[in-house]
Amino acid sequence: MVDFIKKQIRSTGKITDIFPIAVLLSLLVTLAGALPSLGLEEASGVRMFFDFLTDDAAVSDFAIVYFRSFGVWIVVLLVIFVFKDNRKMWNALKYNRSGNSLKGLLIGAALGFAANGICVLISWLIGEIKLSFYGFDLRCLLVFVICVFIQSGSEELVDRLYLYQKLRRRYVNPLVAIIGSGAVFAGMHVFNKGFSFSGALLIFAVGAVMSLFVYYYDALWMAMAFHTAWNFTQSIIFGLPNSGVVSAYSIFTLEAASARNGIFYNVNFGVEGSIGASLVLILLGLIIWYKNRGNKEKNDIWAEDEQALSHQTSE
Repeated sequence: MVDFIKKQIRSTGKITDIFPIAVLLSLLVTLAGALPSLGLEEASGVRMFFDFLTDDAAVSDFAIVYFRSFGVWIVVLLVIFVFKDNRKMWNALKYNRSGNSLKGLLIGAALGFAANGICVLISWLIGEIKLSFYGFDLRCLLVFVICVFIQSGSEELVDRLYLYQKLRRRYVNPLVAIIGSGAVFAGMHVFNKGFSFSGALLIFAVGAVMSLFVYYYDALWMAMAFHTAWNFTQSIIFGLPNSGVVSAYSIFTLEAASARNGIFYNVNFGVEGSIGASLVLILLGLIIWYKNRGNKEKNDIWAEDEQALSHQTSE
């Protein structure tokens, strides 16, 4: 039994990469990311910029809520470069010709829009929701694209970069990183309004799909774009709850009184609280797996270190 357990641990693994410790550290990184944004709402320059976009203070406030996740970007990058053992994580974030490219961004965004759009369309067609056109404001849309990317990207930096790579560094089986980061991603939403088992299943499925982007395509950028497009589509385009939170601005608005629980919609958690949306994401994950069956990990950033350590041990 002891030998079996030892075989599941990579020579590159650190004590801080043990699953519960890695999860705790990822949570601390998220919390620390809130510090740079303290008082952001009161910062005159920031307030003036967002107030320039709209006369609606509620819209400005909502955009700032997304924007203040920039602190997580700062903290994650500091954790990567300040701690020598983490510096190789940069290899999973920097540009490459695979998925961390303009093409990867576009593919991720298209998949995120399509996956969420299909769920919204079906929900609308079967009468679970009714939508009304509210208005189109190009300035607001462009700023929300940036702000939603900052917020969605910050979650990807924590879960699909920092946590995922710590788990890959320690454990032989990549499923620990793929499933583990997805489960932690779902757990981070447990206090959101309307959270339920079906919501947890959906968020886990989304997390697992984005982990597959990283594993098969070395495509953290693709995962960021998918996450951004998924959130932007349901929240800013269609005005539906994003993990239970309703946007202060959207092109379409939901006629809340007409909404009902169904296969593709949950009145408390939106599309993400539905079994139908979970099945769409599970199907997407299975397609990615089937298409790449037999393929090895696109870029195991710890493999070279593991080989060097094994060579030293053999000598």
